[in-house]
Amino acid sequence: MFELLEPIATITYSAVPNEAFLAVGMRNYWDGYFAGRAAPLGLAPAEVVHAVFYNFADGEVARHIPWVWGKITPQEAIAVREQGSATALRQTLGELADSPDLVRIAELATRAATSAPTEGRALYAGLRALAVPAEPVAQLWHAATLLREHRGDGHNAALLAHGIGGTEAHVLLALSLGMKAEEFGRIHHLPKAHLAAVVTGLHARGLVTPAGVFTDTGRATKQRIEALTDDLAAPAYTVLSADELDELIAGLEPIAAAAQAVD
Repeated sequence: MFELLEPIATITYSAVPNEAFLAVGMRNYWDGYFAGRAAPLGLAPAEVVHAVFYNFADGEVARHIPWVWGKITPQEAIAVREQGSATALRQTLGELADSPDLVRIAELATRAATSAPTEGRALYAGLRALAVPAEPVAQLWHAATLLREHRGDGHNAALLAHGIGGTEAHVLLALSLGMKAEEFGRIHHLPKAHLAAVVTGLHARGLVTPAGVFTDTGRATKQRIEALTDDLAAPAYTVLSADELDELIAGLEPIAAAAQAVD
């Protein structure tokens, strides 16, 4: 489900929604990112957004929040994000966007997305408080976003339970992909000395070698985190029967394939 929903939800971070945020006064991509993604939390201060998002380096959120709220309200940001994301998804789906099958898939995804427990999941709970869009393409995007953030809140809990901080998680992901930390897109802008210190700390805990290669302990820790993340995401789908879940998976496959082609 992660592989099928991620391309749909993350179309939010493509060109069309970004342009929509720039058109309402955002200075750059990251202004729009933080305004749109944090909007369901209301006028939460940077410290709260930093805690909920979990994986940004110290000070990164504060470069955008609360500045963005001087240009746009959370309610306006929610609308810009939804409209821009639905437009981008519709454009990339082409004829699929008007398929009767999409209406059914959006309905199944929405049932799952609005049935999961909210306890301990601040960002998911904020999204759950929003109205579900009526238009099928927008509804599908909204459902995918709900399920993505539900999983994300659980993933943060799994990382926290294993003592892995946000920057550490990015470094470990980079290393698992065979990349150096300073080559990985989400953290490449951080000072090399800072990233080197993170790798040193992970080595001191026995998770990686001095050269930044996973140890057996590191691999086992990563596997436990991923397994726990899956387990915590699973309750969202218990509302669907086995046949409905199979139908959802089959219906999402061509949609996700089309969405994955977006820059």
